[in-house]
Amino acid sequence: MASISEDTGEETPLQVRLNGVATFIGIVGLTVALSVLIVLLTRFFTGNSKNADGSVQFVRGKTNIGQTIDGVIKIITAAVTIVVVAVPEGLPLAVTLTLAYSMKKMMADKALVRRLSACETMGSATTICSDKTGTLTLNQMTVVEAYIGSKQVDPPEDGSQLNAAISSLLDEGIAQNTAGSVFPSKDGAGIDVSGSPTEKAILHWGVKLGMNFDAVRSESIILHVSPFNSTKKRAGVALRGWTDSQVHLHWKGAAEVILASCSQFMDADGSLQSIDEDNKVFFKDAIETMAAKSLRCVAIAYRTYETDKVPTDDEQLAQWTLPEDDLVLLAIVGIKDPCRPGVKDAVKLCSDAGVKVRMVTGDNIQTAKAIAVECGILFSDADNVEYSIIEGKTFRELPDKEREHVAKRISVMGRSSPSDKLLLVQTLRKLGEVVAVTGDGTNDAPALHEADIGLAMGIQGTEVAKESSDIIILDDNFSSVVKVVRWGRSVYANIQKFIQFQLTVNVAALVINVVAAVSSGDVPLNTVQLLWVNLIMDTLGALALATEPPTDHLMHRPPVGRREPLVTNIMWRNLIIQAIYQVTVLLIFNFCGKTVLNLKNEPSEHANMVKNTVIFNGFVLCQIFNEFNARKPEEMNVFEGVTKNHFFTGIVGTTFILQIIIIEFLGKFATTVKLSWNLWLVCLAIGIFSWPLAVVGKLIPVPETPLAMVFVKPYQRCVASRCNSN
Repeated sequence: MASISEDTGEETPLQVRLNGVATFIGIVGLTVALSVLIVLLTRFFTGNSKNADGSVQFVRGKTNIGQTIDGVIKIITAAVTIVVVAVPEGLPLAVTLTLAYSMKKMMADKALVRRLSACETMGSATTICSDKTGTLTLNQMTVVEAYIGSKQVDPPEDGSQLNAAISSLLDEGIAQNTAGSVFPSKDGAGIDVSGSPTEKAILHWGVKLGMNFDAVRSESIILHVSPFNSTKKRAGVALRGWTDSQVHLHWKGAAEVILASCSQFMDADGSLQSIDEDNKVFFKDAIETMAAKSLRCVAIAYRTYETDKVPTDDEQLAQWTLPEDDLVLLAIVGIKDPCRPGVKDAVKLCSDAGVKVRMVTGDNIQTAKAIAVECGILFSDADNVEYSIIEGKTFRELPDKEREHVAKRISVMGRSSPSDKLLLVQTLRKLGEVVAVTGDGTNDAPALHEADIGLAMGIQGTEVAKESSDIIILDDNFSSVVKVVRWGRSVYANIQKFIQFQLTVNVAALVINVVAAVSSGDVPLNTVQLLWVNLIMDTLGALALATEPPTDHLMHRPPVGRREPLVTNIMWRNLIIQAIYQVTVLLIFNFCGKTVLNLKNEPSEHANMVKNTVIFNGFVLCQIFNEFNARKPEEMNVFEGVTKNHFFTGIVGTTFILQIIIIEFLGKFATTVKLSWNLWLVCLAIGIFSWPLAVVGKLIPVPETPLAMVFVKPYQRCVASRCNSN
C-alpha cells in the first residue's frame, strides 16, 4: 500500500487530446472575437455603423454619452457572443455523460468501473498483460498426474500403490504444510476444502489417497512456518511429533525449484535413493512433459532435522530460517487448470483489434507456453520468435536498452514475480504503449497502479489489489476484459462523434456571425439565440450521441495510440463539408434574404426580423439533421439502427418540438417572429439537404497523414536540412 499511495496525477490519453483541442479552439475564438471587437469599434467611431433606418450610429460631437455607451455595449456583446459560440463548453458535459452512461452499461458486462476516466482509456489500450490462473483459466485445479519417486502413479489418487512410510510422510507434508483446511460439508454428505486453488487441488488429492486431515494434524506440532511467496516459489514448515519428538521439515513449491534442493528421493516402496544425473534427467523430463500438457508442476519434499539445532527461544524461533538443502523428494504432481471457454475467441478478437495480449505468470515456462498455445496467445512452436517467451529473471537482468527492445516482442513471461510484472509495465509505457494489466494478488498492486488501466479480479482479488485498480472484473473472466475494451472504444468513438457535431455548430455560427458583423456591423444570430443553440445542442446533443451503443466495427480497427489526433481527417472532411454548406446558405439568406424570401415590400424592421428568424430556424434544423450524420462518421447509411436507440430518437424529437415552441410561442424572448408554413418548408429544406450532402461528401477520399502533420513535416525537414548543412 505504501508503494501505491502516491498519486502521479497523470492525465489519460483522451484528457491530453481534449485539453489540446479546447486550448486551440479557445485561442482561435478569443483571437477572432478580439479582431471583431476592434473592427466594430473602429467602424462605430469612424461613422461607418448605421441603424436599421440608415442613420449613422455615432457622430463626433453630436451623439450623447448614453447612446455612445449603448453602442459600445452592443459591440462588446457581439464580441462576447462570438467567444460563447467558439468555445465548446458542452465538451466536458459530453465526455462525462458518455463515461457515466458507459459505466452503467459496463456493469451488465461484469465490469465495475472505479475510476470514470478508465472507461475511455481502455479503448486506447494497445496491450493487455494478463494473469494466467483464474483469468485465462477456470481456476478449478485438480491433480491429474503424479510421480512418487521414479514411478508414475496411474491413476494419481490410487493410494494402494504406495508404501506405508512414504504414504505417512506425504500425508504429513500435505496436511501440515498448507494454508488450507479440510472439513465436513454442511449437508454432512462429503467434505469441503478451503485455501488457494493449488492448495485445494493438493488437499483433495491427499484425501483421495486416504489422508485423514484432522488425525494427521493432531499427531505433530508446528514449530515454524515459512509461508509461500512469489520470489522463493515455495513454502515450508517445521514439525515435531508428539510421540517420537522427531523434527521434520516439509517443503512444497515449484517443481524445478524443489528438485534443485533435493539430494535424495523416496521410491514408491519406501526406499531412499540418491539423485544421480540419470535420476535428475528423469525428473526434469517428467516435469517438462507435464508442463507441455499445460499442467502446473508442484513438488513435495522433506528432511529430518536434529532436535538440538532447533531454536528454543520464541524470539529466535520466529527469526529461524528453515534449511532448504539436502531434501528428500517425495512426489511431483501435475495440476490441471483448464482454459476458460471462449478465451481463445476473446484473444483472437483482441488480436484482430490490434491489441496484443501478453501472459504474465509465475508458472513454469513450459506450462505457460502450453497454456498460451491453448489460448491462442501463441500460435505454434514454429511461430515463436526470439524473446516471445521469456523467464522473469532473464528479463529482469537485461540492460535497459536491450530490455526495451525485448519488451515489444514478449508474448509469454513465465516464472515471473510481481516486480517483473511491474518492470514490464513500466518498460512498455516508456515505449509509448497504453497498457492494461490484470491482477488479483496484493503484490500485483504496484503493477495495477502503474498501468494505464488496472483490472483487478472481483472473485480472487485481494482488497489491496482492488483498491489499486481502475476497473474490477466481477467474474474474473478474460472475455469480460475484452468487453471492457469494446466499451472503451465506444466511449472514444462517441466523444469523437460529439466533437465533430459540436465543431460543425461552432464553426458555422462563428463564421456567419463574424462575416455579418464585419460587413454590416450586425449579427444575424443574437446572444439569446446562440445560448439556446448551445443549450439544446450541447446538452441534448451530448446525451443523444453519448448513448450510441458499441458496434462490432469498433473491434476491427487498430487502437488509438497516445499520439493519434483526436480530430481525424475523416472528421475534418465531414466537418468542413457541413460548415461550408451551412455558412454558404445562411450567408445568402443574410445578405439576399429579403429578395429570396420576397420581403422587399415589408417594413424594414419586420423584414429583418423574418430574415433573421429564418436564418436561426434553418441553422437549428441543420444541426438536428447533422446529428444523424454525426452518428456514422464513416458509413453511408446514417439511419442504420437509429430506431433501436430510443434515447437518440426521443432527444431529436424533443429538440424539434422545443424549436417549434420557441419560434411560434416564445418569440419575444428569442427575438424571433412567427413563420408562415411556406417559410417553415424553406427552413426544413435547408436542414434536410444537409443530409444527402453529407452522404455524398463521404465519397471524397481523405489522406492517411493527419492534417496537422501536413504542416509539421515540411517544418521538420527544413530544420533537419539546416542542422545537416551546419
